[in-house]
Amino acid sequence: MTAPHPAERGTAAPGLERLSLNQITTKHWSLPEAVRGCGQAGIPAIGLWRDKVAETGTARAARLVRDSGLTVSSLCRGGFLTAAGPEGRRAALDDNRRAVEEAAELGTDTLVLVVGGLPEGSRDLPGARARVADLLAELAPYAGQFGVRLAIEPLHPMFCADRAVVSTLGQALDLAAPHPAAQVGVVVDSYHVWWDPALPEQLARAGRDGRIAAYQVCDWTLPLPADVLLGRGHVGDGHIDFRSLTDQVTAAGYTGWIEVEIFNERIWATPGEQTLATVADRHRTHVATAPHR
Repeated sequence: MTAPHPAERGTAAPGLERLSLNQITTKHWSLPEAVRGCGQAGIPAIGLWRDKVAETGTARAARLVRDSGLTVSSLCRGGFLTAAGPEGRRAALDDNRRAVEEAAELGTDTLVLVVGGLPEGSRDLPGARARVADLLAELAPYAGQFGVRLAIEPLHPMFCADRAVVSTLGQALDLAAPHPAAQVGVVVDSYHVWWDPALPEQLARAGRDGRIAAYQVCDWTLPLPADVLLGRGHVGDGHIDFRSLTDQVTAAGYTGWIEVEIFNERIWATPGEQTLATVADRHRTHVATAPHR
């Protein structure tokens, strides 16, 4: 009888102790395929996406991941809190409450929030940011009831109009500050924050405040495609110094999962097993640090 793979026993292959596959990296895999791929590659954790969970069903997805021995590092995504008017506000609150409940059922304490861009026809950036703060005040206590932490993800400024009016780690920390750290934290995503000259100072601040809820990695590669959302590359293929960044995140006290999250049409078209082999190799070479605890 063949011995089970380390990940199938709930452990990781050597050097991959903190690695998590964010499900978007293998976009064309179903949830069962992604779970199986992680097991075969020795990747011990997975970051789930709500659309893939919905395809499988939340209860079945939770059971599938639990039975595989994988840990759910996060759920993507909640957020989009900037809609104007009472109907938009109500819809955003309802959707995010459902996302909190799904995260709890899936067994993760981290719900990633992409806060949303400007409403159609609006140029009121301060107003959009104020709505994010207002809705966070309603959602944070609700998330706390389920043991789920809302993880605000700042996105690169080029996404400010359509995806996230929160562009820097400092802005995300300002939004989190009024709430208990157990209820609201921040995501450090290499693609979105690597350029920021204030990053070392803000990472230290995030560490002091206990706010780092997730660390996501992929590389900034050139040339950018027409759809800049899809411009992410494998770690080591671009311009980000992952050793320095990971050292700073570690110095800030973060010892959690390191998710690889890549949006890239070419990588999505690559066989998933090949993608995971590259992910594992690059993690060992450029990112791997002390074991998860």
